[in-house]
Amino acid sequence: MDAWVWVVIAAVVVLGAVAIWWSMRASRTRALQGRFGPEYDRTVAGTSNRSQAEADLRARQERVEQLDLRPLSRSDHDRFAAEWTKVQAEFVDRPVEAVADADRLIQDVMQQRGYPVADFDRRAADLSVEHPTVVENYRSAHSIAVKETHEDGDDADTEALRKAMVHYRSLFEELLVVDDSDARRN
Repeated sequence: MDAWVWVVIAAVVVLGAVAIWWSMRASRTRALQGRFGPEYDRTVAGTSNRSQAEADLRARQERVEQLDLRPLSRSDHDRFAAEWTKVQAEFVDRPVEAVADADRLIQDVMQQRGYPVADFDRRAADLSVEHPTVVENYRSAHSIAVKETHEDGDDADTEALRKAMVHYRSLFEELLVVDDSDARRN
């Protein structure tokens, strides 16, 4: 064969390899976007490049897959639901304390479900894997809670605190997964 034929063959092979690589990369990107939803965009916006952001999201996913996440028992579910009802009722007379209690209750539920709870940023990142649509609400609620609970209670922004409670409630409802398998077996 002539040399130009080999050049054409090599070019076709290289172009084919590039097309396959690009297609695989685009497929991984679509999978991450589908899995993480708005958290994907937030992570990409917060990093210097898309590859770094996608690596971070894959690392989160791998880390969470190693956790022993589990649903709540029926009794834990009922106990946490009752505590949430008390926290919501407390909001009327003591909104700052209610928001702080809601933050604590979310951590208690997460811990019972098997999430590590020592560090807020890690909690939020771990939550983003299984609950990507509400994790931004959690960040907002936590930010409000930190700001408003460290100010003088008389000067606290009640509307901001109400928003924090709404955000906490959306995450709380997603975390309140119960294991009814024992009840079905009986």
